[in-house]
Amino acid sequence: QVQLAESGGGLVQPGGSLSLSCRLSGDGFSLYNMAWHRQDLGRQRELVAEISSVGITHYSDAVKGRFAISRDSAKNTVTLRMNSLKPEDTAVYYCKAKRTLGPSRPEYWGQGTQVAVSS
Repeated sequence: QVQLAESGGGLVQPGGSLSLSCRLSGDGFSLYNMAWHRQDLGRQRELVAEISSVGITHYSDAVKGRFAISRDSAKNTVTLRMNSLKPEDTAVYYCKAKRTLGPSRPEYWGQGTQVAVSS
């Protein structure tokens, strides 16, 4: 039932900025913890940023101070604003949603959007 649609990926120069968006289709957006993960070839998927159902945020050390995650309940959307981008930020970025309440707490993943940081 729940689906995640990511958008906003692309090519950006080092030092530039890019915003990724993830829209959750379905009911109960406010009950989901949301997160962005990323994975590049030859590397394990890693957590980039997360925001809880009540707006508490957490960032990996690699992006702390440069990225900002937010959610818009009116649009069922979570946004990752990426500033001061570095080549090592190049990866496929995946949106994840996890339901926080109920006997079943399923986890959903988006299809991923490519971010390339290069001159």
